[in-house]
Formats: sequence, structure tokens, C-alpha cells
Amino acid sequence: MKKIIIIGGGAAGIFGAIRAAELNPDAQIVVLEKSNQLLGKVKISGGGRCNVTHACFVPEELITFYPRGGKELLGAFHQFMPTNTFEWFQQRGVELKTEADNRVFPKSDKSQTIIDCFLNECRKRGVKIITACGVQRILKNENGFQLDTEQGLMNADTVLLATGSSPKMWDILKELHMEIIPPVPSLFTFNINDARIKELPGLSVPNAIVQPENSSVISRGPLLITHWGMSGPAILKCSAWAARELADINYNFSLRVNWTGIPLKEVQTSLKKQRDLEGKKICGTNPQFGIPARLWKSLTEHLSIDQLKWASMSNKQLDQLADELAHALYTVNGKSTFKDEFVTCGGISLHEVNMKTMESKKIPGLFFAGEVLNIDAVTGGFNFQAAWTTSWIAAGNL
Repeated sequence: MKKIIIIGGGAAGIFGAIRAAELNPDAQIVVLEKSNQLLGKVKISGGGRCNVTHACFVPEELITFYPRGGKELLGAFHQFMPTNTFEWFQQRGVELKTEADNRVFPKSDKSQTIIDCFLNECRKRGVKIITACGVQRILKNENGFQLDTEQGLMNADTVLLATGSSPKMWDILKELHMEIIPPVPSLFTFNINDARIKELPGLSVPNAIVQPENSSVISRGPLLITHWGMSGPAILKCSAWAARELADINYNFSLRVNWTGIPLKEVQTSLKKQRDLEGKKICGTNPQFGIPARLWKSLTEHLSIDQLKWASMSNKQLDQLADELAHALYTVNGKSTFKDEFVTCGGISLHEVNMKTMESKKIPGLFFAGEVLNIDAVTGGFNFQAAWTTSWIAAGNL
């Protein structure tokens, strides 16, 4: 009897086990999970609702949400993409819904719905799950593989690695002479202690632009002011695309923020028109560009112009205000994890993997799926979609 071992009881591992069992009904499918809990990341994702995927149905567009791995995933998404994810869950009785921002969740708004679906499928198809069973070593031999685990030696014909961001597993793979891209955090928030935003936690701006000083990375989107600094999609996208360069400077840098979402020169022109049109109004109580009143007041107070009428403001003062609105610098001193979700960039170099099958180019019979690979995405369901896609392909070739 063919024996397939899947290492990792997370999203990619369990999804792959189900697919492998469907395609190999006479094989023994075994999942090894080092912890006592399966699908822990699924449980907490999306605030406990599980952001299953993203309603983006064009592979060429979908890959633009992946700072690392997008190019390599193009062909993979033509095999299995969000459309297929919808079908897979709906065929198993799980209804999904698409929210206004195109994030996709179970209609129940409960991640447990996804977990129950997976575990029911595993039971139905006879997948054996062993928890508290970490893998210490992987040996390739003429018959397949021998795994040195916390519960003894195990043999397998083929192995699927779906261990997520696992330094231990990357060390094991180095022993097999595989190239590992050193992991660093991705998707994190910025720690900023600045009087201009200190009293404004919870306030958000719908269309900010942020750019680390001396970086080519520019990110646009909603920005949330927090107790510790800045978060929201604009910041998280920035952290993902600039993950390596920010790690290299130990997360200490200057961040340029444009609160208006429009170019500096347009802000300057608009402010001078405002002076001409509404000169009698008080600047500090007359917010522009859709900026929340409390933030506007704080920024104008910072410039000591909050009590001035528009008509009394000089060109120099208007230019200073434009700079504060569209070209201001904030000092970032460190990062914070985004909610309970921890994503890294790094992992198995994609040069090591046949992306058509997810099999190792060096070690036949060894396959990979999910975040163990050097693939990561911005928030919105994209990381899970990469897990489903790579796992689907790998399990189809075990």
C-alpha cells in the first residue's frame, strides 16, 4: 500500500491531505502535526471569521498581490484559483460570501465552519492525523523516505511538506542541501511615537499614501492610527513589499505620509484657492481633502495656524500646511505584529521547486505547499489562496 505523509496540520497540510485521499483512495494518508492543535492559524484568521480567499478571478491580476512568488504562481493559479476555491467549499456544503472589499468569508462568519469541513472530509476519507509529532529529520532512501519523528521512525513513499514558517523545518531542509531564503517578518504595523497622532488612536484616513524614506516602495490605501503608531492596509502593504529592506535597517526609519492621497502640488493649489474662496473661515475648524476633523486640528495646531483665518495666511504658511498634509515625515521605531496573524517572507527558494508539480527539483518525491515556500502576500485572503493552490497541485502529484 502506498504511504503518503503530510508534515504540517495547518491549512495547506489538511487541504492537501484531503486532495491526496480523494486521488489515492487505496493509499494510506498520514498527517503529522507537531502541536496538539490542528488548523490553529485558520481558527484565528480574519478575526475568527477566516478570510478564505479573495474575489479576484484573473490570474494576471491575482499575482500582483504577492510581493514574493507572484511571477512563479501565475501558472499555478491557472490550475487552481479563487473560482476553484469557491467551488470546492460549496460542493462540501460551505457557503461563502464576498464582502465589499472582495474578501471572502464563510457565510457563518465563523472559522470553525472551515475547520469542521476539513476535519469531516478527513474522517470521511480515512486520513490519519497524528498530533504532538514533530519531525526531527528527513532521510531519502531507495524506497522513499524515512522520517525521524517524536513518535519514532516512519517510512513514506512520498512526502508533502506544509509546515508554514518553520525555522526547524528549514534547518532540516538545509541538511538536504536545499536553498533557504532567510525568513524575515512581513505584514506588520509601525511603532510611531509622535505628538501629531498620539491622541488619535482609532482614527482612520481612507486614502493615504506612505513611503519609507529612501525606498522605492509606495503604498496607498486606508491608514489607521493606533495606540502604538500606524496600521491599516496602506501600512501593511508597505510592510510586505518593503519587508527585507526594513529588516535590514532594524525597523528604524522615516516614513513619509500623504494624508490626502493627492500630489503635493495639487494640495498647494487647492489650499490657495481655499484662502481666496473662504478667507473668513478659521483654518483649524475647516478641514479639507476629507481629512477627519480631529486629525486636521492636530496637524494645524502642530503648525500653530489652527486659530488663523484662511485670508490671513501667507503663501509660506500654506506651503507648510501642504507639506504637513502631503509630505510629512514620521519616525518609525520598530514594528508590531498585525493582530494575531504572523506572516514571514522567506523559506524554500522557488528555484528549488518545479512550480508545475510543487516537487523538489533535487529530491524526487518531496513536495511543498504553503508558507514553507518563499511565497507571501498582502492581507485579504491571498495567503490562504496560495496555500490552497500549492497544496492542490502538490497533492495531485504525490
